[in-house]
Amino acid sequence: MNESVLISRRRFAAAAALASAAIVPRRAFARSGETPPSERLNVAAIGAGGRGAAVIGAVAPEVNMVALCDVDQNRAAKTFAAFPAARRFRDFRKMFDALESRIDAVIVATPDHCHAVAAMAAIQRGKHVYCEKPLAHSVFEVRALMKAAREHGVVTQLGNQGHSSDSIRTFCEWIWDGAIGNVHTIHAGCTAVNSAIRLLPQLQQTYEIPATLDWDLWLGPAQQRPYCPAYLPGAWRRWVPFGNGTLGDWACHVVDPVFWALDLGAPQTVQAEVGNYDPKTQGDAFPEGEIITYEFAAKAGRGPITMHWYSGVKRIPRPADLEPDRKSVETGAVVLGDKGTITYGSHGAGGLRIVPEAKMRQYQPPEKTLPRVRGHHHDWLDAIRNGGKAGSDFAYGGPLTEIAMLGVVAIKLPGEKLQWDAANMQFTNSEQANRHVNPPYRQGWTL
Repeated sequence: MNESVLISRRRFAAAAALASAAIVPRRAFARSGETPPSERLNVAAIGAGGRGAAVIGAVAPEVNMVALCDVDQNRAAKTFAAFPAARRFRDFRKMFDALESRIDAVIVATPDHCHAVAAMAAIQRGKHVYCEKPLAHSVFEVRALMKAAREHGVVTQLGNQGHSSDSIRTFCEWIWDGAIGNVHTIHAGCTAVNSAIRLLPQLQQTYEIPATLDWDLWLGPAQQRPYCPAYLPGAWRRWVPFGNGTLGDWACHVVDPVFWALDLGAPQTVQAEVGNYDPKTQGDAFPEGEIITYEFAAKAGRGPITMHWYSGVKRIPRPADLEPDRKSVETGAVVLGDKGTITYGSHGAGGLRIVPEAKMRQYQPPEKTLPRVRGHHHDWLDAIRNGGKAGSDFAYGGPLTEIAMLGVVAIKLPGEKLQWDAANMQFTNSEQANRHVNPPYRQGWTL
């Protein structure tokens, strides 16, 4: 979902009223069917503006929001005002020091480079975690979070909302039914241009840090650098030290359906085509477009698969069997099998269809076999309450994120076909690539 999504004042007000209702007779809630505040999960949020505000607004009617943490007081102002009963913090470490015993679960909605340190701090304290996508900023962070979540037995969920949709389940059922035969090629991508190349000259200027922003805490584990308004808010996705470009922003949405249906797992190779982008002189920024090619080995039940990812100005090719009067896929995927083609949009294979329309009309869909869920955020909350696991927990969302992280490494070494050894978490043919698997943190920060 785009960063510009706003939560209405009415929804926030209603959620805040529920979250701050301290003493209400239980019989009143029994009549309404709602859970009384005393029996709700106590939730804290690290990152309260932007995506954080959206997630908070989604869960607040069913939980107690006990703490809100954000390094940018201006960005979080509306959320702070909507939840006056929640304690406010800038540093999540101080939040845990003050309220650890009162917190059951944590929402992590910081910029990408702080996902891992925030989520790990929660997991190590036994807190359930909902983390915005992508899960982390490097392959090493992904693996560390997966391991910690497993060892601490917490309920986790990656913020790829489409994973809880009906449409992604329908797509899986069609693929497993053999609707297009054996899948061999995937073209996936997003037209968003998350590139800061044109903003690079701004880094040579000096700017005053806003009084409402704690720049040092915003940097977190990233290497020290002067403040620049081109970095935030929201724009951090364009910058390599903080975000993961269009690939990191959208792959967990767009690739999710094929990742699930085809059990893609880890690729054997990854290679990036970036046009005239030069990582040596423009390496702080992502390119305006890239094509990343992944090769997945054959598995039981399917053959080898090649997936091409297209970002920004690089576009998904038009399917050969798409009707001339129909618009081609821009953000989404084209899935090619030996018996046909399926196209879909983003967020859980929305708008999926077999092309051309004549084949879609002839196809008899199978019965539904995958359980449906009531929503992505609710799936997480329900799993916590019931002692289960969420659909896109870190065991699933981690490997999905890793595909994006490998592509980000390939962007830094354009043209090189990198051989990936997933079991040993290393590239077998590039020591330079291996340096990006676990880039160093700034002094004072650690997982």
